[in-house]
Amino acid sequence: MRLRRKRRLLRCLRKRHQLKPVQNNTSSIRPQDVLLMSVVRNESIRLPYFLEYYRKLGVNHFLFIDNNSDDGTREILIDQPDVSLWWTDASYKQATYGLDWSNYLLRRYAHKHWVLSVDPDEFFIYPFCDTRPMRALTDWLDDTGVRSFGTMLIDMYPEGAIEDSPYSKGQNPFDIASWFDSGNYMITRNPTYGNLWIQGGPRARVFFSETPHKAPALNKIPLVKWHRRYVYVSSTHALLPRGLNQVYEGRGGEKTSGALLHAKLIDSLGDKAHEEMERGQHYRASGEYRAYVDRLGDKPIFWSKRSEKYINWRQLEILGLMSKGNWA
Repeated sequence: MRLRRKRRLLRCLRKRHQLKPVQNNTSSIRPQDVLLMSVVRNESIRLPYFLEYYRKLGVNHFLFIDNNSDDGTREILIDQPDVSLWWTDASYKQATYGLDWSNYLLRRYAHKHWVLSVDPDEFFIYPFCDTRPMRALTDWLDDTGVRSFGTMLIDMYPEGAIEDSPYSKGQNPFDIASWFDSGNYMITRNPTYGNLWIQGGPRARVFFSETPHKAPALNKIPLVKWHRRYVYVSSTHALLPRGLNQVYEGRGGEKTSGALLHAKLIDSLGDKAHEEMERGQHYRASGEYRAYVDRLGDKPIFWSKRSEKYINWRQLEILGLMSKGNWA
């Protein structure tokens, strides 16, 4: 594992030359600031609400990598004092699906900071997020000696077909995609990295009903007290050193955990799926997006009689999808 981690660190150092600075405001980062890391491509429609959401949550500085967007993404991100932006037209796939780029920026700028690594369609919630800023959570994690914080990715969807509820730029996506699956999840333990592996939910039901083992992973470890020797090795599903993946209680009881509300299942999914199919830059030859393209033409309905309408984090705790643990 040490050798594997060293190789990852060497890869990110080699790939750093692919990143071209567009706007570097990192000199304004203060020692206690909470950072956010995200690799984006053609996400101009999502970014206004994304930035608003995470600023309100308590993120102090954003580190963005733009992978050759052509929809105005760069124009939204520049000239904002809490945003640093890099651009690259290099292969996302050959950069280990963007991890080599983000691992480098995390190594360079996030050392000793709490940093949240999320996609632009992922929205972090945690116990008491409606009354306590994220700094309260990270202070408590520091006091208890915890270095990483786990979440479950929860796919949100509308009541009808996604095409019937168009998303508008700057809109809260959960105004139109407010439903989720309260069950239908499978959990195993990855023997290599020791992390949990969770699959299921509406994408497994609709797109992978015949091959549920190929459904997307829903386990994430997005919040980490970063050290320059850490690396992500599989999206934000797993890290090295391996101890960072122990975000669950192995001997009974519950560790504090959160969730990522996932706003993927909205009307932009069809265009995004076709684009990524053509690019072929994603895992398993973009097999996930191939499944989307094959099924979306039928205008599937994700809602079922077992669907739950999202209320707040306490609802997710009652359903067993996150936990406040011993944080009171």
